[in-house]
Amino acid sequence: MSSSLARILVVDDEPDIRDVIAVTLESEGYSVVGARDAMEAFHVLDTEPPDLVVLDLMLPAIGGVEVLDRIRDRTDIPVLILSALTSEDNRVRSLQLGADDYVTKPFSPRELVARVQALLRRSQRANPARTVSYPGLTLDLAAREVWARGSLVALTAREFDLLAFLASSPGRVFTRHQLLRDVWKSSSEWQQEGTVTEHVRRLRQKVEEDPDRPKWLQTVRSVGYKFERRTTDREMIAAATVTAPESS
Repeated sequence: MSSSLARILVVDDEPDIRDVIAVTLESEGYSVVGARDAMEAFHVLDTEPPDLVVLDLMLPAIGGVEVLDRIRDRTDIPVLILSALTSEDNRVRSLQLGADDYVTKPFSPRELVARVQALLRRSQRANPARTVSYPGLTLDLAAREVWARGSLVALTAREFDLLAFLASSPGRVFTRHQLLRDVWKSSSEWQQEGTVTEHVRRLRQKVEEDPDRPKWLQTVRSVGYKFERRTTDREMIAAATVTAPESS
């Protein structure tokens, strides 16, 4: 992942801090979006998921720990904590809850850039595949875009994560419990298996040519779901002659 493509969300209630971070990271070629509180951060995470989050712990109303919990419930994108809390307990707790790095305020801009670069390199090595493509269906994992039969499909962040997870392991059957654990990153009591069923139903409405007779998202009775990778000879020929669509 080159820095010119990486999008970074900075969550901090201090505008001066957000501005300093934005100027610093944008000078290195990153795209930066700011959020002053948890609700603004949640909106960005739901609508335009970033490649990395720089997160302050001391936010108004909903604290940074709750934001970190929600991020980890939904995704494994890198999270760098940037906080005035300097105690070892705060560092350890943040890392145990899923943060990837911890930098204290006041901070060195050069060190922040180096930490961000290291986390993005690590993330790229952990997720080397950038596209998943089948005849009639293409997932751009970097841009988080899905093309079905040549048209861009509008998916929610969770719908994209679920489709990408299944399509990246074609033919493998996953129970609803496994999908809750691995896609939702949660085994909380409030997460019901019906949540998975509803998301699969909505995905079929959006990506399947005939949602009542799905080609890609197959139900395995009494077990769960799988992504079907088999294609017809005609589709294989078409796939060899048609290039993947590009976003405009």
